[in-house]
Amino acid sequence: MDCPKTAALIVAAGQGTRAGGPKQFRDLGGRPLIAWSHAALSTHPGIDTVLVAIGAGQETMLVEALGEVPFVIGGATRRESVRAGIAALAGHDRVLVHDAARPFVPVSVIDALLTALDEDAGATPALAVADTLARGIEVLGDTVPRDGMVRIQTPQAFRLADLVAAHDAWPADAEATDDAQMLRAAGHTVALVEGSPMLDKITYPADFAAAEARLASRLVSRTATGFDVHRLEAGEELWLGGVLIPHDKGLSGHSDADVALHAITDALLGTIAAGDIGQHFPPSDPQWKGARSDQFLAHAATLVAKAGGIIDFIDLTLMCEAPKIGPHRAAMRERIAAILQLPVAHVSVKATTTERLGFTGRGEGIAAQASATVRVPGQEP
Repeated sequence: MDCPKTAALIVAAGQGTRAGGPKQFRDLGGRPLIAWSHAALSTHPGIDTVLVAIGAGQETMLVEALGEVPFVIGGATRRESVRAGIAALAGHDRVLVHDAARPFVPVSVIDALLTALDEDAGATPALAVADTLARGIEVLGDTVPRDGMVRIQTPQAFRLADLVAAHDAWPADAEATDDAQMLRAAGHTVALVEGSPMLDKITYPADFAAAEARLASRLVSRTATGFDVHRLEAGEELWLGGVLIPHDKGLSGHSDADVALHAITDALLGTIAAGDIGQHFPPSDPQWKGARSDQFLAHAATLVAKAGGIIDFIDLTLMCEAPKIGPHRAAMRERIAAILQLPVAHVSVKATTTERLGFTGRGEGIAAQASATVRVPGQEP
């Protein structure tokens, strides 16, 4: 039997009036809020496509947050945005519909939702209600029995054809609380799977502080190192730290041979146990001949982000007799920070000689040692 093709739709078209602006693009833990759920969904092995529904005029904010990713323009309501999204998912069998305001998506919840679709047309995560429920706005009213009551979360999972039909049948002048209720109205059973407190929705400005605390509780710090060496040769350009430096010799290698960026790249890859630069950009591959090393470093940073990591600090030491690094230190820090989208204060560049000992002391080459400190998820949210 063919494996069903699964898409995830992130609904991110809101204006965020209660949160003081489009909350889906606000910073949370060093990255846009929407980037957290997008990374969780896009890296799950059971999900083939991730589509984002945004509001008109939010295209630039989306690119700044996620880069070039598939998107559709949503509508004035959540229902209209979901309708626009699922209409663009022809060729898929299943879809997970998720609110961008719920940044942390546990793998266990995604797994349970996809498994539930083997038996039912829809599934949603839910949590039992522990607090007393009562009616009232300014004064307390009667309590409401909480037996059998649950809190509904997203992502919600559906067989795509059934969800499309449910949207088609829904009255145009009525709104729905969520897609699971629309599927129920169409006569289908919606299964409940165990939800997670990590899926709590960010609605008000104060919710960001709670989310930051939740994030901090599950991140651990890792430090890894990288080391690289290249030979100095006449007739080559000298690139160091992403900066072209005037010198009578340059570094020789398959790419631009920027030892500084190569060492940092390996350090970042080490923090997520993703191998080394040679595995991702083999020197035997002709497409990397003369390539700029900034793309190698940007790729490593992207892998860290997809793993849910946050780059905290980069420390680089260059070892050479010449050229003098001091006059170029500030430019290197700025360029490295720009590639990694870090504040310049989070990048350190140092230099040393080897007292004329060894190949660096003889002016035959340049070596670089780098360390990277990154916070990564230490446990599933």
